[in-house]
Amino acid sequence: MFSVEQLQAFVTTVEVGSFSAAARHLSKAQSVVSQHIINLEIDCNATLFERTGRYPQLTDAGKKLLPQAMALLNQHQRLTNSVLALNDQIPREITIALDEGIPLKIIASAIAELQTKYPNVSLEFLSASSLDIIDMLKSEKPLTGIIFSELNIPSDLDYECLGSVQFDLYIAKSHPLAKQGCKNIDGLRLYRQLLIRSRNTQTSSFQLKISPDVWYADNYFVLLELAIQGYGWCLLPNHVAIEDVEKGNLIKLPIEFEKMGWLANVDILQHQRHSNLEVFKVLRSLLRNVL
Repeated sequence: MFSVEQLQAFVTTVEVGSFSAAARHLSKAQSVVSQHIINLEIDCNATLFERTGRYPQLTDAGKKLLPQAMALLNQHQRLTNSVLALNDQIPREITIALDEGIPLKIIASAIAELQTKYPNVSLEFLSASSLDIIDMLKSEKPLTGIIFSELNIPSDLDYECLGSVQFDLYIAKSHPLAKQGCKNIDGLRLYRQLLIRSRNTQTSSFQLKISPDVWYADNYFVLLELAIQGYGWCLLPNHVAIEDVEKGNLIKLPIEFEKMGWLANVDILQHQRHSNLEVFKVLRSLLRNVL
């Protein structure tokens, strides 16, 4: 009967593209990974990879097995995390990491209620980009992340939607586009774009690169200041931009397609090892529908 190690070798090879890359990813010898896959093929009585080319390609049998193998590995990871959490007590310190584009005031009342219910729990607050917060959660710390929704959430993180935040396109009053406006998205390609990305240079799935000329920052307040100085146009949460709009430092980009801004969903994320602890359930409940 096949083993978890065999399935890990199989799925990882598919994900990274080769047996050698899978071995590096799993910190195993390539011969070990290859043998795991050979044994899995024997157990399944089917060839899972076509090996005639430079890189292994899934056979029809491999394609059929892959989604089932991935689902089983995800469930195995959840079981492992549940076992590790069996003896966990209420943590003495909880970290709440918040994307700075999400208004802090939305969680203020929830924090007050949490403190009343768990007076001995110390709270730490961090501000980072959504993608950086996802990376933090991989460390299995007792951490709650509040982020803008991303398309790719690691399978060992639990999450739910809290609501949404309105974004719009903004530029400085002195910017050429402020006077001439913009008929369509092609007009934006002619001017520098200011864009969010993480500290390890990942770009958010909802922050699309449109212009060939891009400057990057890892938080919206840096983008705000760059926009005010006239260095380019950018998407900003309305609550970040509103004060400078009212002061006349910034304007919404005049554009014929008036609804080029959008509502970005906000999610709360917790690692599976901690998400079933009562204190984390309470925190999720308090934050539910705050937006």
